[in-house]
Amino acid sequence: MSVEVLLFFGCLVVAPSFAYFPEERWSPESRLLQPRVVIALVARNAAPSLPYVLGCIERLRYPKERLALWVATDHNMDNTTAILREWLVNVQNEYHKVEWRPMEEPRTYRDEEGPKDWTNSRYEYVMKLRQAALTSAREMWADYVLFVDADNLLTEPDTLNLLIAENKTVVAPMMESRAAYSNYWCGISSQGYYKRTPAYMPIRKRDRKGCFPVPMVHSTFLIDLRKEASQDLAFYPPHADYTWAFDDIIVFASSCREADVQMYVCNKEIYGFLPVPLRSHATLQDEAESFLHVLLEVMVKYPPLEPSSYISVSPKYPDKMGFDEVFMINLKRRTDRRERMLQTFYQQEIACKIVDAVDGRALNSSQIEAMGIDMLPGYEDPYHGRPVTRGELGCFLSHYIIWKEIVDRGLKKSVVFEDDLRFEIFFKRRLMSLIHEVEEEQLDWDLIYIGRKRMQLEHPEKAVPDVRNLVEADYSYWTLGYVISLQGAQKLLDVQPLSKILPVDEFLPIMFNKHPKSEYMKYFENRNLKAFSAEPLLVYPTHYTGDAGYISDTETSTLWNDESKTTDWDRAKSQKMKEQIELSSEAQNSDVIQSPLDRTARDEL
Repeated sequence: MSVEVLLFFGCLVVAPSFAYFPEERWSPESRLLQPRVVIALVARNAAPSLPYVLGCIERLRYPKERLALWVATDHNMDNTTAILREWLVNVQNEYHKVEWRPMEEPRTYRDEEGPKDWTNSRYEYVMKLRQAALTSAREMWADYVLFVDADNLLTEPDTLNLLIAENKTVVAPMMESRAAYSNYWCGISSQGYYKRTPAYMPIRKRDRKGCFPVPMVHSTFLIDLRKEASQDLAFYPPHADYTWAFDDIIVFASSCREADVQMYVCNKEIYGFLPVPLRSHATLQDEAESFLHVLLEVMVKYPPLEPSSYISVSPKYPDKMGFDEVFMINLKRRTDRRERMLQTFYQQEIACKIVDAVDGRALNSSQIEAMGIDMLPGYEDPYHGRPVTRGELGCFLSHYIIWKEIVDRGLKKSVVFEDDLRFEIFFKRRLMSLIHEVEEEQLDWDLIYIGRKRMQLEHPEKAVPDVRNLVEADYSYWTLGYVISLQGAQKLLDVQPLSKILPVDEFLPIMFNKHPKSEYMKYFENRNLKAFSAEPLLVYPTHYTGDAGYISDTETSTLWNDESKTTDWDRAKSQKMKEQIELSSEAQNSDVIQSPLDRTARDEL
């Protein structure tokens, strides 16, 4: 029996819905089907990124029977075609329709200098492909078409629903990157090129949140084909009066302007990630490693991305990068950090040995005394005026254990990582290249920082002649990552540091005679550690003091000799955080010989 709702003297009454004739009885209407959407993907030399991009498409929370796939690929020097074909064969029955446009030959454009060189013939072909996708969407009466670049990761499963809800003719989700670069412009010059404006960074940093009108969106964006003005949008051919650069994204932006269609970019959510574009001389290896870095950056705050389950993924073969050992220090109770670091090592094909960190919080006074530990006379934390904490003691002992293992096993060359770091782009190749040059020049070294906080800014550090990206280290904090030799570890042990302990990142500068406090250095006679630093650095912290999600096991602790007195970083006004911000922008050594890898990646803005 059907029901109806009546309003009786201000009260809702649910009553059966009777009709005079039986055929007049009614049931509630069913819900509307969701709009029909075409997802358009144009891929070239995208083998490293496709398993993850396609996995993100699979995870979109949208009925697959309301989605059609339009996929094209061309001029490939890798196995992009095979990956796409395998995926489409396996998923075709789940989607409303699949249109597949592969081109096996030729593998290159005749006038290009390399796979990242965008020539006019390449731009024209891409424009024609995008136009074909747009035409196909119109012909199948789709309501929307979503263009997704083959290296853009839509990590937010509700992206499609959220964009549709904005009710815009052309709208893009703001994509995150490791730099200021994203998939929109806030300004465009009279010639159609990028123009800097003060509006860009507040949107990019999400200081302003919303959906903003902009003159350009690209890479990933949605077109509402139900809107009348969308009929005038085109990627190819350019308008008869077109005079701007021959570039697919600029031609489409011009088309929107001609049709009086406003483009929008939304930053209300973290929708996804994209790599920063490489220079035209970059190689396919550069591109693969650039995308790999995007995967690593995703893992800083989010779970690791899974590749498509419909694609055969090649196995990885981790190695030690030419070192005798790769150590990674991790507290057993920090399982989240351990899993993230193991994933980042695996993705980079780095084999590591986990070293269980000494948990200072679990140390008691008897254990400390039994190890012969005593504090360096007169030591005070420069920020808080307190002695060493048990967290700092545990950190020191964790590194000390590694130095002992290096000496006991006779390891000539090792690298040590803590578990709260993020890797720079091209990390593995840059580190291996640096160590190769150090050995080629037969540099006498004990320790090389690959991640630190430079504390001395009055004068630049001395560049090492004939070795690219290396300086003589001055007073530095942090032990995020460093390379250490057998003789370097032996020097650190020889001074018997446990009997005069202080934080490990204060101890190391004393050992290479660069600590600003002579009253500390006088307790260590042989301060002859030969210390250097990569420049620019190869690893950075995942979080700085005061960042959301910042946790410090060294500072949030108790005093080393009095567990009743708790310690913490100052959440109200962190001077350390302010100094870190200043240092990050100022601590650059300008006279260092640069590696070509540092010129391969560019920040577009």
